[in-house]
Amino acid sequence: MSGPMGAGFEGSYMGANDRISDLAVMECKICWTPYDPALGDDTRQVLPGTPFTALPEDWSCPTCTAPKAQFMVQSDPGAPAMLEARRIEGQAARLVADFREIWNAKMRDVPLVNKALSVEAVGFVAHQGRGLGVILSPWFMNLFLLPAEGEDWSDLTPGAKEVIDFPSGSYEFIHNVRELGGGYKACSLFSPMGDFQTQMQARDVARAVMAELFKAENRAETDRAAEIRATREAALAAEAEAEAAEDVVAPLPTRRRLISAGLAAEAAPATDQGGDCEPE
Repeated sequence: MSGPMGAGFEGSYMGANDRISDLAVMECKICWTPYDPALGDDTRQVLPGTPFTALPEDWSCPTCTAPKAQFMVQSDPGAPAMLEARRIEGQAARLVADFREIWNAKMRDVPLVNKALSVEAVGFVAHQGRGLGVILSPWFMNLFLLPAEGEDWSDLTPGAKEVIDFPSGSYEFIHNVRELGGGYKACSLFSPMGDFQTQMQARDVARAVMAELFKAENRAETDRAAEIRATREAALAAEAEAEAAEDVVAPLPTRRRLISAGLAAEAAPATDQGGDCEPE
């Protein structure tokens, strides 16, 4: 039987191959011979680690020669993670559609937008049951946190601030709700986007942000940045009282140097496209 995704198999989700993970152990419903991707198939020189969906179309049961269509799912330990990943992909896709609409309707002629870039979701993963990733556009790059399954963020107060902890430090997110994408929490990384020459360059930095966010060794730098900021603010207040003209305190490292390990160049201060992702 063929399913909606092309060649499928009768015993599993009506042939919907997209619902079967790479870890699925399949079983011939004629002779009950299993296919375990961790083992592969010596009889056809299929290497260990080959998913059932990646087997050649002419592959058949090594015991009874039944075709792939006669195999059904015996177990699939990867299915929950795969389904969760697709749920998050759907959430991110709706936000991308929202921001593309904004780009086409309102932002194309706004000064400072970078027309070399387009709206794209990058690096979304499951984090503590919620989707986390970066959305980049011609006018901003933000870190987005999305609601868990069954969690309703439609009542978030736009503009409300929340500090969220990650292995690399604590960062400020701003709440918002979009008509299509629903509620989300966003931390501003870059705005405007004039420093980026290509979509690929912006995409690479977004991926670097996602990697650095989960490195505990970056926490020392983010904690130090908070101390520097507090010291600088106190010094500026004292100087204002004394009408001093010179600021002698070291400037605060920018948020992207802390979170992307200096992979991005300096740029102008962020706008209010979701909050500054500065360490708290």
